[in-house]
Amino acid sequence: MNDHQPLVSVVTPVYNGEPYLADCIESVLSQSYRNFEYLIVNNCSKDRTLEIAREYAKRDNRIRVLDNHDFLDVIANHNHAFRQISAGAKYCKVVSADDMIFPECLSRMVDFAEANPSVGIAGCYQLSGDHILWQGFRYPEAVYSGRAMCRRVFLGGNPKFGFGSPTSILYRADLIRGSAAFYPNSSPHADTSACFEQLQHSSYGFVYEVLCYERTHEATQTSKSLEMNRYASAYLSDLLKYGPAYLDHDEMKWKLQRELRSYHQFLAINYLAGFRNREFWNYHKGRLADLGYPLTRRALLKAAVIALGRKALNPALAVQKMRERLISRWPALAPKVPTNSDAVVFAQKQRQHEHHS
Repeated sequence: MNDHQPLVSVVTPVYNGEPYLADCIESVLSQSYRNFEYLIVNNCSKDRTLEIAREYAKRDNRIRVLDNHDFLDVIANHNHAFRQISAGAKYCKVVSADDMIFPECLSRMVDFAEANPSVGIAGCYQLSGDHILWQGFRYPEAVYSGRAMCRRVFLGGNPKFGFGSPTSILYRADLIRGSAAFYPNSSPHADTSACFEQLQHSSYGFVYEVLCYERTHEATQTSKSLEMNRYASAYLSDLLKYGPAYLDHDEMKWKLQRELRSYHQFLAINYLAGFRNREFWNYHKGRLADLGYPLTRRALLKAAVIALGRKALNPALAVQKMRERLISRWPALAPKVPTNSDAVVFAQKQRQHEHHS
């Protein structure tokens, strides 16, 4: 079977993936690259996920379907899937069950990795709706030292720049086999943590082609993270753990202060807008406490004063204007609870402003 092509283990961990799983599987089977195995790991789904996966496995012997006996959380299921890849696999490609990869994805990414053996993690452009994700790479430069790449993620100030999502990334399989848990924590964004972890000892590469598609809907982890802004605490966690490996003392101190300030101002905006429920506050207070920076009323009020002081001398008037702006953006929702898109955008712009200040 295509012995000249290195074996790629494609993995799809899935829970209740019935609406989109067939599209995902079809995209993998449509690859021009032929030497791959495809592991579909069903995480105790309650819909037709297992039935769909098994139907495809009957048609193509490259597909292996694994059915978990016990339910695992999202990251634990990914790590479980990683442990199932074949010993002979040279590369591993995650394809999330909501997503698809384009026919030349494996071919282009494997060719790139083979031509650049120092690369442990390779990314590409990703179509998400009508947007192209992972902008900011500087063509024709395609291979970046792990240190340079991680420093740019930490210090670059561009929220659109990053390593990529699991579906847009190709991993070298020996990196996965070298870790008891390749995704090193339980955060929904542990794939980013894995990049910070692994790029201490390998390079990052980028293929300048759109090779995959991200489907977004309310049930995806991405949508949930945007709604709750789980990115803020995940980024802070990665900064605390991996920042010292890539930043000097002064850079680390500067970046930590600004991340905490930005996080607090994001929370202050939500506090003043008054739209958030107990789940939101329990999540963020719990995460900050776990990271060693418990949220205090004093810190929240200080952040609110800074945010509002830039807008008006009268804090009460500023709060009222803020409410009006939020409601005017979602008129059909008033007086219902809107999402926190404005607050997320504010936090991103604030981070960029602080970086350049």
